[in-house]
Amino acid sequence: MKKVSVIGASGYTGAQLVSLIHQHPDMELVHTFVSENSQDAGKSMAQLHGSLAHLHQYKVQPINELVLKELSQTMDLVFLATPHEASHDWMPVLSSGNARVLDLSGAFRIKERDVFANHYGFEHTAAACLDQAVYGLAEWYSEAIAAAHIIAVPGCYPTASLSALKPLADASLLDTSVRPVINAVSGVSGAGRKASLTTSFYEVSLQAYGVLGHRHTPEIEAYLGTPVVFTPHLGNFKRGILATITVKTAAGTQQSDLNAAFRQAYGNSPIVRLRESFPKVDDVAHTPFVDLFWKLDEQSGYAVIASAIDNVMKGAASQAVQCANLLCGLPSEKGLIL
Repeated sequence: MKKVSVIGASGYTGAQLVSLIHQHPDMELVHTFVSENSQDAGKSMAQLHGSLAHLHQYKVQPINELVLKELSQTMDLVFLATPHEASHDWMPVLSSGNARVLDLSGAFRIKERDVFANHYGFEHTAAACLDQAVYGLAEWYSEAIAAAHIIAVPGCYPTASLSALKPLADASLLDTSVRPVINAVSGVSGAGRKASLTTSFYEVSLQAYGVLGHRHTPEIEAYLGTPVVFTPHLGNFKRGILATITVKTAAGTQQSDLNAAFRQAYGNSPIVRLRESFPKVDDVAHTPFVDLFWKLDEQSGYAVIASAIDNVMKGAASQAVQCANLLCGLPSEKGLIL
């Protein structure tokens, strides 16, 4: 039984992690933490989240430097569902011992430090940790994840986008002279639990944001290996992401080539569901799955791929658990699919 702690347990992603780890047959949730000055400190998960009303035993405690050092020595796994700055600052201590650390922030996803500073607004100084970090896109980097000490769990938009695009890139089916165009819509839970007028459910309409400058663009480009046009949208629903992606395929590509590429990539992946029609957000909400469907216009060479995930699950918490399973030598879907 692996000993586990979650830091940042009071947010949407942290609460989802608590729920998943609580029910995992090979993991024991030992500690749940929040930041030192959080108003949630001392409360139980049952008090903070109605869906976890059965989990009175988990009380969130304030984190500090001494606790971080202790966790590095006593835990098998530590999950960071924390702001980018906190993950960046705490990682050197947390990763200094035996614990393997899974960071759900963006602090260790982008290797180029100047690109990181431009998109995240602060300088990256944890260079040794950044060098160690392995990108946690579970279906594509499983061997590297299994051997890693630090996992940079992918962002929700990159997970949806890369899951759709990497099979075609891997099979050399993309026309690299034409950028893939990614239009993706997320539910409001992607903005986090903190109250904000711009993400208030009543205020939200379907709207684009972060146009031609969103911080997930360099992440997608780095792990796809080609530039993209990425436009995120906020929708007035709670959970989920639907990415609709238009690509120009290499000359001579047929529908059967796309079919073969997706089956080759995901034929043995229980978390990825290859659909027979275009998916919708409700198909994946509250599940760990990626649902994919694609269609090619052979005359023009353009294809449209749809990718649907739950942004809190496959876009964050359940993908982190997939990575933790791989770290522990377990099937990646353990504890996620009943």
